Amino acid sequence: MAEPSNPPCLVVNGLVTGYDGRNVLTGVSLSLNSGELVTVVGPNGHGKTTLLRTISGLLPVRKGSVSLNGRTISGLPAHRVAAGGVIHVPQGDLLFAGMSVLENLLMGAYLDADQAAVTRRLDEVFTLLPKLAERQAQIAASLSGGERRMVGIGRGLMMKGTVMLIDEPSLGLAPIVIEQIYEVIARLKASGRTILLVEENPARVADIADRIHLLDNGAFVWSGEPSVLLQRDELLATYLGG
Repeated sequence: MAEPSNPPCLVVNGLVTGYDGRNVLTGVSLSLNSGELVTVVGPNGHGKTTLLRTISGLLPVRKGSVSLNGRTISGLPAHRVAAGGVIHVPQGDLLFAGMSVLENLLMGAYLDADQAAVTRRLDEVFTLLPKLAERQAQIAASLSGGERRMVGIGRGLMMKGTVMLIDEPSLGLAPIVIEQIYEVIARLKASGRTILLVEENPARVADIADRIHLLDNGAFVWSGEPSVLLQRDELLATYLGG
């Protein structure tokens, strides 16, 4: 795989953070170049979601820094991080259950006063996810799990952003639905999106990830290409259960 030639757009340097006085991340560093898809895998409860929440400003940074396009964003409140270009698609559904699909999608564009741009992005979302166009008047609570996950991704795409953080998009879904979700993510990657993706199963990203970082106990224990990780049986068995 050729080395990326673009300068990093997202840089995480020595990140330390956690909850209630306990550090969950103990010194995480990574970078994403424009157009890359980088995946973080690892056991449950070892810091993957914490990493994304810290980058997006939902958790404070205790040590280290996060920068976007050369500008430090660590220490900013979450709404300013979002306005600066970080799109966070959280784990699970987290939709507004009593609102329609269309209303949920438009909530992703609440920071943008340019209605023409919002309409253009909505058309792009409906092109990428045509089922959402069919379901746009339907209440979110009545959707299937896979449809709700699509709405979550679509809502993220409604934001005007530089980097997408996608947290375990396959969580709790049937295998056929997971395949559909990853077809969408592959199309996002092909369109030039810059994506930091959290996933449990490295095989799911083998064909689309530029790099994989294996996170355990708040630190990276291995980094490299997905094809190499999938050949490291001892790593898979130790950290991912086989």
